[in-house]
Amino acid sequence: MALFTGAGVAIVTPFKENQEVNFEKLGEILENQITGGTDAIIVCGTTGEASTMTHEEHLEVIKYTVDKVNKRIPVIAGTGSNCTKTAIFLSQEAQSVGVDGVLVVTPYYNKATQKGLIAHFTAIANSIDLPVILYNIPGRTGCGMTAETIATLYNEVDNIVGIKEATGDIGHIAKIMQLTNGKIDLYSGDDNQVVPLLSLGGKGVISVLSNIAPKETHDIVEKYLTGDLKGSLDLQLKALPLIDALFSEVNPIPVKKAMNLMGMEVGSLRAPLTEMEEEHVPGLKKAMEEFGLTVVK
Repeated sequence: MALFTGAGVAIVTPFKENQEVNFEKLGEILENQITGGTDAIIVCGTTGEASTMTHEEHLEVIKYTVDKVNKRIPVIAGTGSNCTKTAIFLSQEAQSVGVDGVLVVTPYYNKATQKGLIAHFTAIANSIDLPVILYNIPGRTGCGMTAETIATLYNEVDNIVGIKEATGDIGHIAKIMQLTNGKIDLYSGDDNQVVPLLSLGGKGVISVLSNIAPKETHDIVEKYLTGDLKGSLDLQLKALPLIDALFSEVNPIPVKKAMNLMGMEVGSLRAPLTEMEEEHVPGLKKAMEEFGLTVVK
């Protein structure tokens, strides 16, 4: 059984003016997501700026999220690292505080071989008793998995159950499904390709868009899986201008700006990320309003 079906939010981490994690605000966001129909919380991923957190902060945010969500929907923790030992440590600690699964990104910077990737992910999965979702985003990490590597990991490691695919390569994704007999739990890592991946047997999306439009993102998946293909496609196409605006600069710069424009007060970003360039803000506001979101600032 899949960890979740539908739209999981790759949730932002709100910060105070002094750059400390704003746990009170995080609690508000989590409640709003659950009320809005989000199907899972993915915490401490790229969108959550985990790469600028200390290990202590990383684990505090995961624990807080698990406690706040309190089993209402699954919580999946980002525990990847370019160091296998660190990824094992984070994964074991996440298990100890009660997450439902982990999302593990390809190791960045090192540029491991495919053999190295198999060893890396196998070691992490074997260190815990939790479902593992692989995360393939070579454009961000400089390191990608082939379809054959993904299939090997899925077929040979019992608790590697899924893949978040953010290559944008439909042919590559189709090959993954072919090599796993369509059984791997496939999640889109790109909000603009949810429907195409669902058509290949996907279970849903791990979404940036869900931070500001949880119901609509959930509905794209639910409508497709319940047979309303036109309704799903219409929503996907309607969302494209907003999705484009959310990726007009590197994630999570635009989505944090969008949340602040909506009055959510999630704070700034941690260096080396900076605030959204002013020239891009009018386009983001326009896309938000045309989608039906309320801009208060």
